[in-house]
Amino acid sequence: MTSTSRPTEGLDVAALSPAQARLRFRDGLVTPTAGWSRGFAQANLLALPRDLAYDFLLFTQRNPKPCPVLDVLDAGEVSGPILDGDVRTDLPAYRVYVDGELVEETPDVREWWREDLVSFLVGCSFTFEAALMEEGVPVRHVEQGVNVPMYRTSRRCRPAGSMSGPLVVSMRPVPAAQVADVHRRAVHRGVARGDPHRVGDPAALGIDDLGTPDFGDAVEVREGEVPVFWACGVTPQAAVMESRPPLAISHAPGHMLVTDARDSSYLQP
Repeated sequence: MTSTSRPTEGLDVAALSPAQARLRFRDGLVTPTAGWSRGFAQANLLALPRDLAYDFLLFTQRNPKPCPVLDVLDAGEVSGPILDGDVRTDLPAYRVYVDGELVEETPDVREWWREDLVSFLVGCSFTFEAALMEEGVPVRHVEQGVNVPMYRTSRRCRPAGSMSGPLVVSMRPVPAAQVADVHRRAVHRGVARGDPHRVGDPAALGIDDLGTPDFGDAVEVREGEVPVFWACGVTPQAAVMESRPPLAISHAPGHMLVTDARDSSYLQP
């Protein structure tokens, strides 16, 4: 299946509770989740066989910026303290990898589920976007109704056991005069990955063309704006594609798990 947005005209997605949002996704709505359920943390998903879980947990510890862990479910578990739902059905879209190759994109992974799968819930940059909008900082992919642009970089993550791969970043154009506001309002978002990885100069990250993201959609960068890059939770999928585990289940980029955790619980002093 190809992930496509379905119409949400007239629906105040920011006002939906996490349970209401997940019910819509469980019923088949496929859409990026930026702006949904304001005030609640969103999470990236990666589920791996139990015999690879330690390697990935070590990978997250060695690379905390792109991989800030919110929770880890026991093998076979489908819910947990920050998810009163089902990790197999409650995301808008999933990706299934076999031996590192993408074999399916689907709104339901129950047919792929195994009792030895350990699910990692990793913090997402969508969580701090409300803070940017409160400060009057534009969030262009939300304005344009598209997915956030994401890019593989030339930076390497620190490997761990069988897991290795490049850093992936997401990009949001920010007016130059508001870059300081981004740091002031977002840097304390902790595991929600509030602090930017880099401001400007995409070539320094090995990004040749902002108009051709590796994941998501290109967005307009207007005159006077600076591209600001955040470490991205699609980094684990890049590691899966390089490390080639026998099976991995992830969110489709930009189609996150809306958790029951308040984003305020992850604020840093």
